[in-house]
Amino acid sequence: MSQSLLRALTILTQLGEEPKSLDQLATQLGVHKSTVLRLLQTMEGERFVTHDPEHKYRLGSRLFELANRSLEGRDVRIAARPHLSALNAATGQTVHLATYESGEAIYIDKLDATHSVRMYSRIGRPAALHCTAVGKVLVAALPRASWRAIAEGIEYRPFTDRTIRTPEQYLTELELVAAQGYAEDHEEHESFINCVAVPIRDGTGAVIAALSMSVPDMLLDHDQVLGMLPQVRAAAAAVSTELGWSPSATHPDQ
Repeated sequence: MSQSLLRALTILTQLGEEPKSLDQLATQLGVHKSTVLRLLQTMEGERFVTHDPEHKYRLGSRLFELANRSLEGRDVRIAARPHLSALNAATGQTVHLATYESGEAIYIDKLDATHSVRMYSRIGRPAALHCTAVGKVLVAALPRASWRAIAEGIEYRPFTDRTIRTPEQYLTELELVAAQGYAEDHEEHESFINCVAVPIRDGTGAVIAALSMSVPDMLLDHDQVLGMLPQVRAAAAAVSTELGWSPSATHPDQ
């Protein structure tokens, strides 16, 4: 790597931690101030750095523009696929990826289980909001002010004896999902399937998708499926990290 390029990248990394003076940067790079000043002037001309009246340098607006373009260009399905594949391979169970579009939860990816039992779900099909784990996660991530209108607009089709039947039951369920950070489908959509789902976040902390694992009760019972929640959460966290989310960051909806 070019020595000048390496020094410029080091400067950007240092300024990413906190604003620094010319003297501080020169000391950290171990070079003369004139060398650092030339680099800073070049980067400032391109808006990669800026400085305040006290001559402290900080990151410039050009970097934030590039960062936003990078995040906008990341497709959640592309970012998620390796992690869905790893979770599917490690557990042998069906995994789904879903997003909320135009008032519906839509499956955008699916990896089938290694066993012979197949789920009803298909890529491109909607997932029932009131009785699927991904549907609950995605709605619970929306502003609370919108919950009631969504709840009252659902047709509460009773897929099984466990299916939620009323808006009030659904609102109670959304509160639970928001509080615990995951959702369950405890034989609510298919009588022999248990499912857990967790949110996937982008760099702003917004929930943009839900990742789930579905397991027939002939293989694992309800408690055993819940026992796999840490693996599902780890996969979702890995996808979120790919999309720019930082667990240490504070976001208003978390």
